[in-house]
Amino acid sequence: MTQEFSLVHTYRRPDVRSDGAPPLLLALHGIGSNEKDLIGLQPHLDGRFLVVSARAPYDYAFPGGYSWFGLEIGPQGVKVDLEQAEESRKKLVKFLDEIVAVYRADPGRVYLMGFSQGSIMSFAILSSVPEKLAGVVAMSGRFMPDLFPRQPDEKTLKDFPVMVVHGTHDEVLPVQNARATRDLLSKLPVRLSYKEYPMGHEVSAESIRDVREWLKAELDRK
Repeated sequence: MTQEFSLVHTYRRPDVRSDGAPPLLLALHGIGSNEKDLIGLQPHLDGRFLVVSARAPYDYAFPGGYSWFGLEIGPQGVKVDLEQAEESRKKLVKFLDEIVAVYRADPGRVYLMGFSQGSIMSFAILSSVPEKLAGVVAMSGRFMPDLFPRQPDEKTLKDFPVMVVHGTHDEVLPVQNARATRDLLSKLPVRLSYKEYPMGHEVSAESIRDVREWLKAELDRK
């Protein structure tokens, strides 16, 4: 019987084989992209990871583009489709359980790596079910507690590893968003790593190298 998943996705098995269940890295793309985007980073990541890249559930603007939630930019600022955002959050929580079970990943070593809108969703999952995660990498995104107002027990977040990377020349989500995220996270008992790079709204060779080293160090802690 064919397994039904909550989200369309692609995946890559670990390059480094081990006897136990592999750690899982779930990649969440930005608005207008798809599951084929971040999976291209797999060769630049720690080879122990089973890497899964999910497709957001909503069509966006053009064929092959998807979003985790719709948004409109007008005179009053950015208007977010809150219903879609919450539905995506629910799908992702369910999807995490599905892929851990089907791909036989280690439930104690589940990491999220989001880019742009995917980072927003990564923080939404962290805020709602931190117990399902071992760490979060947020690239070129932001933390939006007003969009996802759930407040986890701070005891659950004690020493929880979070890495935030952002470009100082980001024209889509200016670096002020990352600095605001840093300030918000600094009020929580998480173990935060924060880095800025001379890049735009992108993943640079330097930033992904640092992400790889950070993830490697986290795996080595387990």
